[in-house]
Amino acid sequence: MKKKRWLTGFTSLVLLMGLLAGCSGNGSNTSASNNESASSTGSGKSKDTVTLKMWGGVPPESGPQEVIDNWNKEHPEIQVEYVRFVNDDDGNLKLDTAMITGQDVDLFVNYTISHAAKRVESNLALDLGSFSDYNIDDKMGADADSWKIDGKYYGVPTTKSSYFIALNKDALDAANLPVPKDWTWDELREYAKKLRTGSGYGFIQNMEPYVDPIDSVLSQEGYTKADGSSNLDHPLVKKWLETLNAMMVDDKTTPPLGEQLTSKMPVEQVFLSGEVPMLNIGAWLLRSSNNFTDFPRDFKIAFAPVPRLAESADKYVTRGGLGDYISINAKSKHQEAAWEFLKWYADGGMAPMAAGGRLPASKDANQEAALKSLLGEKSDTYDLDSLMYVMFDNTTPTYVRSLPQEVMDLRSQEYEKYFLGSQSLDQTLSAMVSRHNEYLKQNK
Repeated sequence: MKKKRWLTGFTSLVLLMGLLAGCSGNGSNTSASNNESASSTGSGKSKDTVTLKMWGGVPPESGPQEVIDNWNKEHPEIQVEYVRFVNDDDGNLKLDTAMITGQDVDLFVNYTISHAAKRVESNLALDLGSFSDYNIDDKMGADADSWKIDGKYYGVPTTKSSYFIALNKDALDAANLPVPKDWTWDELREYAKKLRTGSGYGFIQNMEPYVDPIDSVLSQEGYTKADGSSNLDHPLVKKWLETLNAMMVDDKTTPPLGEQLTSKMPVEQVFLSGEVPMLNIGAWLLRSSNNFTDFPRDFKIAFAPVPRLAESADKYVTRGGLGDYISINAKSKHQEAAWEFLKWYADGGMAPMAAGGRLPASKDANQEAALKSLLGEKSDTYDLDSLMYVMFDNTTPTYVRSLPQEVMDLRSQEYEKYFLGSQSLDQTLSAMVSRHNEYLKQNK
């Protein structure tokens, strides 16, 4: 599978990195910092121009290029170039390869803790504790703590992350259905039945947050039980599997996983075309929904929180918090210059990124400017009350996905077999637990 190939590739790259380190001598952070010329600190007194390469997963036209252009106009002594990588297994492998083989990478964006942790383990991310002029906890608030790795910051979490169900408001109105503020997966299932028209689907999902319902449970209940064994057979894990499979097979209100994977279904396009009325996705949807040239639509979009599996909301948490964890390459020759840019970016320079749904997390960022960028000239095409609720007013606690990549991979490999019909529900739960226990045994 694709994810398995990523892990194999990453392991090979780690071995390659060791060989390269042995050939190149001392590659410590101190050495890299000493190579930083005094002219590249952002003081405006530079003799030579420093050029930084920033790697990120957002298309340049969706905010990054405007951010870079704004910086470059104000800082002729430090110029930044943006390099886009696709935020999937192959794209992340491309980024890791570039760093390990010494290509120009000065700053890079991590989109999950698991990717960031792998890079820290491989000495690819700089410990930001070496800088003392920016208090990440104070700037970003308590949620930043979830991005610490071994008690340290190897990056700055720069955005407020929002995940939600995007809804075709016109379709909801026609079916006389309200926009939910608190609902369960059973209720979403009923919405999908009522919203489905003809042979179409009522609900589709982006693959990135696909498994979030499981993590919303286990991030609180624990991925392991009191005795240290796997908790991947938790009753609500079983409920998620059963519910989604029933929607695929019995209700036919959401695409079978095999169909979605083999067709590489462009879920954003399918939703924005009006073909399917509900989409599970994150705030990056807005970079497409604001783009009427490529994604013309004639309906208003509303927003609902991601449903919960449990009947009670007492312990429910939703994925969110902070994201876009930006690190400095531990091998960069321009760490001081990269740090100057990163501080500026986090404290409001990133405002144009809001056009793609990425709101700045820093307390010192201009939120009014970010909101203006977020909505642009299309505010009348959104249900603003529900948008403000899911992005700002919803008080449901959040979690950041922190499960090791190996466990995410083994879990998805097994539930995919269930959704593809090649193994039973009980076999799937048993296989996930068995493989997870083996992982825990090997990683004590």
